[in-house]
Amino acid sequence: MTHFVLVAGTWLGAWAWDEVAGELRAAGHDVHAVTLSGLAEKQERPAGQETHVQDIVDEVERLDLRDVVLVAHSYAGVPAGQAAERIGDRLARVVFVDAMVPVDGESALSGWPSEPVREAIAASGFWPPLTAPDYAGQDLTDEQIARIVNGSTPHPGATATEPAVLRGDLGELPATYIKCLRDGDEPMPVVAELLKSDRWELIEMDTGHWPMFSRPREMARILHESATGP
Repeated sequence: MTHFVLVAGTWLGAWAWDEVAGELRAAGHDVHAVTLSGLAEKQERPAGQETHVQDIVDEVERLDLRDVVLVAHSYAGVPAGQAAERIGDRLARVVFVDAMVPVDGESALSGWPSEPVREAIAASGFWPPLTAPDYAGQDLTDEQIARIVNGSTPHPGATATEPAVLRGDLGELPATYIKCLRDGDEPMPVVAELLKSDRWELIEMDTGHWPMFSRPREMARILHESATGP
């Protein structure tokens, strides 16, 4: 049995993993989905980047989990990559799902055209959720899009603008990177560089950026295989 810790990306809470978590539990795994501070049922909590890192570390340590596969989607890759270093020998593997990865001294908004997001955060303090038309072309049904939009909450801006702090080389962590091809067929340059490490593997999914909604069974199968090995 593997202990999975699942962390969703911007605007989402633990609820986003419900279908994937059900599939993994049916396969005999222990699953803990984390809602980061400032989001979903925790939206009243103030949060910065370090808060989100600690949210993940605290979940692992509070439950005294070992043999952890830490799964991070999208934005959550930034705090999860930092948390993976801190949980040390509790970690079996980290899985980045079409995710950003932390770069020491850089924020989640670094390395891509994020000026509109920065402007929104400067104006309101939050990264506003997407609207339904923004999800077009991402392999989602109208029902799935409505579920995401209705469940989304504004994302605390400081978590996206504050820098990551890494203690070592992320390429030394045992890692899987899942690239969702309908959201671009090439990993971002910093990920491509990490994939040169013999400790990292690349898996491609023919779906959009939210595979926990569009392809939950396939997502769960890939996670199961990443935990159990060949």
